[in-house]
Amino acid sequence: MSPTVYHVIHVFALLVLTGYTFYAFAAPAESRKKVLMITGIASLLMLISGFGLISKLYANHFAGWMIVKMVCWLGLSAMAGLGYRRRAKAGLFAALAVLFVFVAVLMVYTKPF
Repeated sequence: MSPTVYHVIHVFALLVLTGYTFYAFAAPAESRKKVLMITGIASLLMLISGFGLISKLYANHFAGWMIVKMVCWLGLSAMAGLGYRRRAKAGLFAALAVLFVFVAVLMVYTKPF
């Protein structure tokens, strides 16, 4: 597959994962199963397309900024489940989700390591 296809899938999955994560912070408890399923699929698509991009663009050579992005991906992936379990801390989790997305995007454009 071309790197462009991986990139489109990666960005689309990021948008879906982020959107449904914020939805999970305010959604009723009845929607939990559906939201967690969608965020899990989006998270898996992000992971697969991210490694596809690493393979195509960087010949499987890992840089430090890629590790930071994986930590951000892992944190963002956990946020939807935490949002349902700890409703009282939804504001904190929303701030963390914004931070994870910001740091991940920053790593892509600056590549500091």
